[in-house]
Amino acid sequence: MKKIGTIRVVHEPGDPPLKTDTDWARVEALTDEQIHTAALADPDAQPLPRDGRGLTKLVNVKKLREKLGMTQETFAELYRIPLGTLRDWEQRRKNPDAPARAYLQVIASNPETVAALLKASTPARSLWTTSLESSSR
Repeated sequence: MKKIGTIRVVHEPGDPPLKTDTDWARVEALTDEQIHTAALADPDAQPLPRDGRGLTKLVNVKKLREKLGMTQETFAELYRIPLGTLRDWEQRRKNPDAPARAYLQVIASNPETVAALLKASTPARSLWTTSLESSSR
């Protein structure tokens, strides 16, 4: 599949450097201040904020699960997270949305309490199936 405007360059190890229009002597002559100024002028190269504003903190789900000594299946079942979702998060195919990030932070801060609260509550599905069974009698 060819994309319009895309140039593919194959450069094998040992090949001579590619010829470009870059004036490397001019680049090497730049001071740190000039490099910093040029980087700030590039909207795609803005520095990260030192105070963390605008950044989203993600719980490392895999490290959390491993710290708790659980398999993916056990963690997913205990905390009522779909197994496929958990795997997507761990493999960084997807990131948790805001409510899931909050839930993961709560689990990280007090996993035993969350597990106990979930154990004490009856899953909605079993309530629904129980009420259906009793109404059909």
